[in-house]
Amino acid sequence: EVQLQASGGGLVQAGGSLRLSCVASGFNFNDYGIGWFRQAPGMEREGVACIKNSDGTGEYAYSVKGRFTISSDYAKNTVYLQMSSLKPEDTAVYYCAAGRTKDRVGVPTLRSYDYDYWGQGTQVTVSS
Repeated sequence: EVQLQASGGGLVQAGGSLRLSCVASGFNFNDYGIGWFRQAPGMEREGVACIKNSDGTGEYAYSVKGRFTISSDYAKNTVYLQMSSLKPEDTAVYYCAAGRTKDRVGVPTLRSYDYDYWGQGTQVTVSS
């Protein structure tokens, strides 16, 4: 059974930091990429960052570039999203998702339809 367990959300002041974790199980970690998405109330889901687990290459949304860092721990089947210099507009429910990258080109991406499995969300709230 495929599972993605996201955690690490919370309440933080503007300028602060949080680290989100996504623990994956039930599939070959290196055959997939992991993406982090977020959704604020009344807004569409937005791709934030993604990483190809087989080689560590990543991509970031313009809104978070230079502030967020995505990384993989292959030994723990875990992907992290280190978030720094947080802004109130970063407030959202954050989700991690897994999309197959083996034998595919042009993936992973920040497009939600490229992902096969989704975890539950973790709330991030940034106060001003």
